Formats: sequence, structure tokens, C-alpha cells
Amino acid sequence: MDDNLCDSNRITTALLLAAGTGSRLMPLTSNTPKCLTLVNEKSILERLVVILKKQGFKRLVVITGYEEDCIKEFLSTISGNLTIEFVYSPLYKTTNNIYSLWMARDIINEPFVLFEADLIFEVSLLDNMIYPDRIAISNILPWMNGTTVTIDSSQQVKSFYKNTTPNNIEGVKYKTVNIYSFSLSSWRAIVERLNVHIEANNVNGYYETVIGEMMEDKHLSLKAVDFDNKYWYEVDTLDDLKEAEKLFSSDIHKPVISDNSISNNLEILRQFPKGFITRGTKLTVS
Repeated sequence: MDDNLCDSNRITTALLLAAGTGSRLMPLTSNTPKCLTLVNEKSILERLVVILKKQGFKRLVVITGYEEDCIKEFLSTISGNLTIEFVYSPLYKTTNNIYSLWMARDIINEPFVLFEADLIFEVSLLDNMIYPDRIAISNILPWMNGTTVTIDSSQQVKSFYKNTTPNNIEGVKYKTVNIYSFSLSSWRAIVERLNVHIEANNVNGYYETVIGEMMEDKHLSLKAVDFDNKYWYEVDTLDDLKEAEKLFSSDIHKPVISDNSISNNLEILRQFPKGFITRGTKLTVS
């Protein structure tokens, strides 16, 4: 039976890595975490929570660091029936996402879907990601950079690569979307490998290094899920924010002017002191 038809395999726990400072989105992130950046009047984090609820998730674990109180306060207003737990990473200024993922080693003991705090995407893209040991991929477009993979005829990932630059390899390279799902056995194996890296003080690297190593030595197997048929975008910079707002312009009932949207983010930061955060067009106090 296709596992898409087997509800017992559905994952209901999500892990969000949201510890970073979002420096490339400055000044929008000068007092606010990246995940609370507004994209067409709705923050990246609110969009994720809405999607998780629609997909039947029960639990969200958030690795926090920079401006963690803003994230906690915001999620308290929209959590609903979604159980939300937090792990604070005190070394967020001097570590990278490999350390953030390692911080989840004790709090998660079940299959889960891993998200990063800069992704915006349509809810239907998770339809095939809520089952264990999968990786979201996309055809490489000009704006993309970072980790790529090759896949075989059965959609299993064959190899990881550090960048999108073409080279002499067999098969087509695809960009990773930075959404992964892991079974409990895979997660336990990943934690063991993370421990090795952290003990070696490799705290400023990327968890993709660990995944790549484990794929190479056959200790991890992931099935690719194609994200090309629906909208998604990674918001790292102000230019990314403009493009994301164009792509998701149908979210609101008025024309989107990207430069004005960025100005709106900045105007909110100017008018209100640190400790205030946005939810849509409303304000709450943290």
C-alpha cells in the first residue's frame, strides 16, 4: 500500500530552527527575528503555523536564540491546539544550524519534519513530506544557491553537493529546499553523527554536512519530493522579500508594491519600541 494512504505513517511533529539573527535582512531584523518578517502582511512564522494546523500537526518544537521572547509571545497568540515547546540556544551568535539541530536531540523522540525559519510555501507542498525520511527538492533556478543533490530513477537521493555550480557528475542536480522528514531511527543516527561534530567543535557549520556524510556512507536514505509544481521561496535578503511578495501576491486583496512592503516593515520598527511584534496588521506586546 502506498504510504500516502496510510495515516499511521503521518508525521505530526515539526521542528523549526529559528535561532539565527537574520543579518542579511537588516534593518528589518534589527529588533525582530527573521521568522516574524511580514510577507504581504503575514509573517513567515504565522504562515508556517497555519500550514502545520491544516496538515494535522500536533506539536511544534522551536529552537530559539535571537529575540526569543518575540517568538514566544507571538506563538502564544496563534498556537490554538498546536502544542509548542521551545529550546533556547545560548550560543546562537557564534554557532550555525548544525548546533541548532543538535539542540533538539533530547526534546524530540519521534519522527518529525524539519523546517528553517526563512521558508514560505503553499500548504499542498507538504502533502508528500509528512511521511518519514524525505527531502524536498526543486529544479535549480538562477536565484538559488547552496546544497544540491542527485537522485536515482526511484527518487532516492544518491549524492549531496555543497553548491549549485555545474560540474562533471552523472545525472541532474536538484536544489534542496531545506525541508526534511526523519524517522525515529534516522534521527537517532543523525544525533550520533551530530555528537561527533559538536565534540570536535564544528559548531559553526551546517547540518547538511552531516546529512551528506551519512548519505555517502549509506547510513541515511532519503526519498526526494518534488516542489516544482507549487510556489515556494526562501527569504534571506531584502531582494528575496520582494520576490516572495510578488510570488505570493494573491494572498492579499490589493496590488503588491514590493518596495512599499519593505517600507511598511521598517515603519513598524520605527514607530514602536523593542518588545513589540507584529501579527498581520495588529500589534502585540512581548
